[in-house]
Order: sequence, then C-alpha cells, then structure tokens
Amino acid sequence: MKFTLSWLKDHLETEASLDDILYALTDLGLEVEGVENPAARLEAFTIGKVLSAEKHPDADKLKVCQVATSQGERQIICGAPNARQGITVVVAHPGVYVPGIDTTIGVGKIRGIESHGMMCSEREMELSDEHDGIIELPSGEVGQSFVDWLAEHEPARVDPVIEIAITPNRPDALGVHGIARDLAARGLGRLLPLSVEPVPAAFDCPVSVSIDADTLEQAPVFYGRLIRGVRNGPSPRWMQDRLRAIGLRPISFLVDVTNYFTYDLNRPLHVFDADTITGGALRLHRAEGGERLVGLDDKSYEFQPGMTVISDAEGPESIAGVMGGLRTGCTAETVNVFVEAAYFDPVRTAYTGRALKINSDARYRFERGIDPVFTPEGLEMAVRLIVDVAGGEASTLVTAGEIPDVKRGYRLDTDRVVSLVGMDIPADAQRSTLEALGFRLEGDLAYAPPWRPDVMGEADLVEEVARIASLTQLEGRPLTRTSVGVPKPILTPGQKRQQVARRTIAAMGLNECVTYSFIDRASAALFGGGTDATRLENPISSEMSHLRPSLLPGLLQAAARNQARGFQDLGLFEVGAAFAGGEPGEQDVQAAGLRVGRTGPKDVHGAARAVDIYDVKADVEAVLAAIGAPAKVQILRTGDGWWHPGRHGVICLGPKKVLGVFGELHPKVLAAMDVKGPAVGFVIWPDAVPLPRKTSATRTALVAPDLQAVERDFAFVVDAEVEALTLVNAAAGADKALVESVRIFDEFMLEGGGKSLAMTVRLQPDTATLTDKEIEAVSAKIVEKVTKATGGSLRG
Repeated sequence: MKFTLSWLKDHLETEASLDDILYALTDLGLEVEGVENPAARLEAFTIGKVLSAEKHPDADKLKVCQVATSQGERQIICGAPNARQGITVVVAHPGVYVPGIDTTIGVGKIRGIESHGMMCSEREMELSDEHDGIIELPSGEVGQSFVDWLAEHEPARVDPVIEIAITPNRPDALGVHGIARDLAARGLGRLLPLSVEPVPAAFDCPVSVSIDADTLEQAPVFYGRLIRGVRNGPSPRWMQDRLRAIGLRPISFLVDVTNYFTYDLNRPLHVFDADTITGGALRLHRAEGGERLVGLDDKSYEFQPGMTVISDAEGPESIAGVMGGLRTGCTAETVNVFVEAAYFDPVRTAYTGRALKINSDARYRFERGIDPVFTPEGLEMAVRLIVDVAGGEASTLVTAGEIPDVKRGYRLDTDRVVSLVGMDIPADAQRSTLEALGFRLEGDLAYAPPWRPDVMGEADLVEEVARIASLTQLEGRPLTRTSVGVPKPILTPGQKRQQVARRTIAAMGLNECVTYSFIDRASAALFGGGTDATRLENPISSEMSHLRPSLLPGLLQAAARNQARGFQDLGLFEVGAAFAGGEPGEQDVQAAGLRVGRTGPKDVHGAARAVDIYDVKADVEAVLAAIGAPAKVQILRTGDGWWHPGRHGVICLGPKKVLGVFGELHPKVLAAMDVKGPAVGFVIWPDAVPLPRKTSATRTALVAPDLQAVERDFAFVVDAEVEALTLVNAAAGADKALVESVRIFDEFMLEGGGKSLAMTVRLQPDTATLTDKEIEAVSAKIVEKVTKATGGSLRG
C-alpha cells in the first residue's frame, strides 16, 4: 500500500514529523517497507534564466543559450523547441546526476561548441512523462533550489511516498483514510471527517439494476447513478500527481477517479459508458458457465459456473468485484456514465479471481473485506467529484438488494488487558482508544465498526487497545514463584515413551525424518489406506491427497529421493501419527524405522553386507526394551500384505495385543515406491505396551540364584511347516517353575521331507539341586509336550 504524506494529511490534521509518522505506522502493525523522497534526487537542480538563445551554426534544431545560473553565466546547448530568451528554467550543472536519463552531466562539445550543463524537461527529472520541451517556470530567482521552489508552488511533486505492508487481517488500512484513523487514535493528530454532499437528482435514472435471488449471498447490494453530459479529459493535476506517486499511470478522469477512490477510501468503484449498456438494465447473477468477456486488460475470460457477473441484454459486461469489461469501458468519447458501487462476498471474489488468474486492486480489496455500510456514501462522494470536475448532471439513485447486517458486539472487560497482554492501561483510556478506532460502546459492550471484519471476539478488543497503546510499553517482570519444591511431571507416559523411542532409534544410527501426514492415494493404498475416509476435501496437491495409514510410505519416499541422488545405503526413522480414518480417535502413534542397502560402505577389509531381517529384529527388541515392554513376547507370522510373507514377524502379547512388526518389505511394494532393495523395516505402537504396575522409580532387588542351573539339548523331527515358536512354547510350558528359557540353536531340512529343530532348555531350581531322576522326569514332560504340540518325534 503506497500513499504520499500530503495525501495522508488530507485525512489527518497533524504537526507530526515524517519520522514520527513512520515510527508510529510500524509500531501500529502497519510496517513501513520503504520511503521514497523525490526531493532527495532533485536537491542538486537549481533555477536559471535564459539570457539569449541563438541558432547553432552547424545544427538546425540546436540552440546555443547563454543562461544565468547559480554559478554565473553559462553556455548550454539545447535542442528543445521552446528554448528561447527570457524563460525561467531548471539547470543541471556538470557533475549532477539526471535520473530520467540515468546520466551524470559533464562538460562536452556538441558540433564543436562547448556546453556547460543541461536545461531539463519533466521526464528527465522523473516528474512526469512530459518531454515536448524543457520546463518553463512561471516564477523563480536565479540560483534558487528547484526543490524549494516546488515545495512552495507545487508541494505534491516533492511529496514523500510511503509504502507499508498490509497484513490480511487489516483491510481497513488499504485506504488512506483508514491509515489516518490509526494514527489519530495513537495521538498523532485529528482524523478529519468525510464530507458526503449528494448531488441533487436532475432526472430519473434510465438504467435499472437487479440481483438474482440465488446471487444475494455473494452480491448482497448494488447501487448506481447515471451522469449525463460529462467531459472525460485528463484528470486534475493533483490527482495525476498522486496516482503517479504510487505507481499508477493516469489514463483519463473517469478511469482515474475509480483508482483514486480505491486507494483513498478503500472503496472500489466501476464506471460504465452508459451509451453502451444494451437494454437499459444491469443484472447481477451467477454465471452458467462458458460465457466469455473481454476485460479492460484486452484479455478474454471464460466464466465457470457460479461466478458472479454483471450483465446487460447482450451478456456479461463486468466480472463482479474483479474487473470491468472492455465494451462498456469509458473512453475519451464517453459523455454519459453509469457509476456503480456494490459489495461482493470476499470468498466468492477470491475464488473467481484465482480461477481467472486476475490480480486487480478491486479484487485485492473485496477478497479481504471492505466496509459494506459505506457503499452508498462512497458512491455519492464519487458522483460529487465527477460532477464537480467533469460537469454533467446526475440521475436518481437506483438500488438492488440490501446492505448486509455486519453488526457485532463483544463484552469489553478492561481487566483482561493485564492478563492477556501484561499492560496496565486505565479503563477510560481503553474506552477512548476503541471509540477513536470507530467502535461504538454501549455499557460494557463494544460494537465493531463495519470496516473491521477481523474483530471477532473479546480478545480482539484487548489487542486493539494494546496495539494503539504500543507494545513497546511492555516491561519485563520476573515470574513469581507459585509453588515450592520439584514441580510435577508434565509429560504423559505416552509422550515419555515417544521421547525414549526417538533417542534409542537415533542411538542405533538411524536418521530421524519428519514427513508430511499427507501422501498420494497410490502410496496409501499399498499400506491399506487410500480410502474416501482418509481423503482430503481440498488437498494442496495430488501428491498429498490422503492421510497416511502408516509411517512407512513416507520413509520409503524419502529413501527413493535419496537413492535418486546417489545415496544407496540409508537408515531412516520417524515417530508420529498414522490414520485409519478421518474421525477423532481413528489415529495412533507409531515409531517406524527403515534400513536400505548395506550395513556399511564397501571395504576390502570390512564386513559390510546387505541388511536383513535380523538387523531390524535387533532394532525392535532394543526399542521395546527401552520403553518398558515385557521381555516375554510371541513372534507370529500374521503381518499385512506389504511385508514379505516369509521374512517378517509380528511381536505380540497374545494373539490380539500387537506391540510391533518387523521384517522385509514386499518386493512389489519396493518396486511401486521406486526403492532399490534390500529394504527392511519395523513399526512399533508405543501406546500398546502395557504400563508398569508399579510406578516407583527405584529398581527391584537383584535376585541371584544360589543353585546350579542345568541345560539339556533336544532335537525333534517335525513337518517343514511347523514353526519353531510352537516348539519353544510347548517346551516352556512343560514345567513353568523349572524351565527358565528355551532357545533354538539348530535347524536343517531332511532329504525325505520335514526338518530337524534342535533346542536348549535351561532348568533353574530354587529350593534344591536337581537329581538325575528329577531331570529325567522334566525331560520326559518336555518331549511329551513338544510331540503332542507338533506331531513330531524326538530325533534318535
């Protein structure tokens, strides 16, 4: 948002300096991004007077001028057609930089005659685009600074231009009047009231307006007046200067006046050439889709269904809130104009502008929310200015729809400033601040002004009070001690487990990843997701359309990206949420890890090998032990389809209590994710691990057995399909008091079918040393139990 200092002073009566205003703007949240002071680049230019102007002997279009300057009489060669004796000019001496031609003036010879300086045009000094001749001043003394002359006679030309950044929640600051209101509330001056003096109606408006019933939500109100007999010429000099200062090119008065009101009062308007409106009626309605319009930028736009358009009998003539149409735009021949002011829904305007890829000043303001209540006043002020400058007579006012009810009131609790912001501001000062900002106070209720759509609650009232008072007034205060001793733990057991899991996995050499919770549908489907229950309604891209059902697809995508860049051996992990559905409670916390490639770099002396299932089995066991999982668990082969069917294990406490799963990823999954194997991974559900029954931080006493343990080896011949876990469980259940552990130590396949499994059973007595008879009895029970459970036999 750009504006000039004199423009601001049209709305703010102030004696504050430019530096004070700049500081206050930033402190109020309207951050100053830059200040351009035209006087700074014109300081070296002075006023001179042409004493004589003779034709150059060797050039028909050049004149040799003797000029009285601040450095005495100087000879200057000039090619301007208006260079003549007696005129007062602006002189640039040798060594002066001329911004319009990006040149530093020097002493030079032109067709053999020396020239000591330059007499400048307006374009050469970047005052305007005028370049038909050099500047002729109506007055001025030789040697006087040109900047001082401009400050006295044409102050707008040396007006500082201020540029501020506007956050999306402050649409009121998109007009100079709104900026002045903030500065006045801060105490830098007095806000000057707006003068609304409607032009008396001279005739009935021949143009009717209407809004379709299904369009009232996105275009609630529409106002218009017709002015006939206008003279559409150049804008007044003051308006052109201000528009140029903020980077807009003056076109014609009827066009410039809409731009001026957009920046001056944050009131976008549109003017139609009334003689081009077919059928004498304008209709606001939703586009059916497929209609086309050539905009004021000479580009053709095709409407989508639901877009808000303004049409006459021939079809669309304007994109509501975004841009007008070329056919009904004003030209130099326009004599009758229809001035329109309306209010359009911010969201609908944003959708339309985004879909059509149009960025206009009107769209920028409508999509942030302008003041709907000011619509009729803004129209009347524009009609008054047009009639005063361009002449003509105005019609009666035509309207359609109603101004939307934006009245909002919130309780003002003056004590909340201390609790929310930490500033001690008197209650009277708080109320005065809100009133200065346009809030209406009734008892303890504060009604937000219609130009502040961002004020949506009691806390916003506190924010406004603190903003105007200045947050720089905050004082640092030490926290008061509210309790004595060690504070209670804040982290939940689940959060502690996540923290421990992260540290444990990182200690094993894996790198932590933080991937998006959203993945593409195809990747989600590989891991049991990708359904409509987890589909996003408005994804930011097609690659982030679904909630992730597992952490593994994100890790695999990260591995694929790294492999594409030459990193083949990877260890990655992540701790985060995965989603079974889109409803609350349909998510769980997982700790997942992935190892890809080899265990280390290739080395003639090293022992690097491809990663395998036992690498991730060790990872899982270490993490489960760290977070407090029981030592005795079952490992089943009941994993999902994205695991290798014969090279994975599900760690359980019983058939339904799953703590984690580990193993190789299915080759089809790796191929679909473009990951070059081998790849092994694991997933742990920390919340599934039972909490300890005792919450004491102390460890239990160490119990060391006094008696000698006994180990016995057994080898069984069983069918090839029998799992080793079946043998281990059967042997462990033979005598739970004596059997301390069971471990498989050998396996090989038999030629005739079946396989041999050998295991060691460790017996640990606690009351007396075992006798041979007792050992033989336990051994017999072990053989019986295993034979019954597996259908196998003891190998001879």
